[in-house]
Amino acid sequence: MDEAGSWPQEGHRLRERRRVREGRSAIRGPIYCATFAGRLASMWFKNLTVYRLPADWSWSAADLEAALGRLPLQPCSALQMRSRGWVAPSPSGRMLHTVATQHLLALGIEQKLLPASVIRQEAERRAAEQAETQGFPVGRRQMRALKLQVADELRARALTRRIVTRAWIDAAGGWLVVDSASATRAEELIETLRDTLGSLAVEMFDAERSVSASMAAWLQRGAPGAFALEQDLELQSADAMKSTVRYRRHVLDGPDIRTHLAAGKRPTQLGLTWNGRIAFILTEKLQVKRVQFLELAPEREDGGEIDPLEQFDLDFTVMAGELGKLLEALSRELGSDAARAAA
Repeated sequence: MDEAGSWPQEGHRLRERRRVREGRSAIRGPIYCATFAGRLASMWFKNLTVYRLPADWSWSAADLEAALGRLPLQPCSALQMRSRGWVAPSPSGRMLHTVATQHLLALGIEQKLLPASVIRQEAERRAAEQAETQGFPVGRRQMRALKLQVADELRARALTRRIVTRAWIDAAGGWLVVDSASATRAEELIETLRDTLGSLAVEMFDAERSVSASMAAWLQRGAPGAFALEQDLELQSADAMKSTVRYRRHVLDGPDIRTHLAAGKRPTQLGLTWNGRIAFILTEKLQVKRVQFLELAPEREDGGEIDPLEQFDLDFTVMAGELGKLLEALSRELGSDAARAAA
């Protein structure tokens, strides 16, 4: 990979994609396809829950795509409330989007919308009718049976919603990053990927030094390296009250902040920019939230000359290159295992 975050193979892959569309591809073997996760969905990740790949990660793109293809998302059956499986993360319709050693995948979850209050109201209505017919109130056992009957009937007709969670695998850098601020959604994707592959010994991105202590030092002495302080901060006391002070769009070099730090409040979230190219919020749990790519994500013009799939390739190449460098920089400044291993 060069310093601009691109790969020499990129041109070859774009040409190969043209051959696929024109029926001239030299690729052999099965191609697993699915419905695209979202029509012209934004490529750029917004929240990063970061994991480290195991040192012995050796999955090729072809093997990884084949494994994902064995567990595609299926619509909920009449009696199912929820289903999950892999969906295509890009307009290509394939289960895995790959540029060089960078992979993009997406977990789809279909969930039926059937609030308990709706079941209860319908069961109560039927219970009232049954009580009038039989001449005495419906008992507890009858009410439970009515609720089960109503749930089964409504479940088959309930509306469904689809939630898609994407993940980026940087095989060269050793990262697995889930585009979600929710730990529950990130863990569900990891669990599903582990079930799909048979095993997946990933570890949460961790640091040798306390992230909160590092952020406090940056507030007092300035952000290190290519990082710069922005204007968002959350401070929290260490006692049971957990009293919290939040700053939004506020200069972070005032005496009030130093006073809070001296009183024992610790940073739990801090706004930063890296290299003038990515703005984000760093949390004490080493999550990277509210990511903004500055001057790197131009709006796509409808009707432009570039093919949507080629645009997707380019966007993914830039995003993966920039985020990979950002994570490496955070590793160095926080003394993570990744930085020590690379040293």
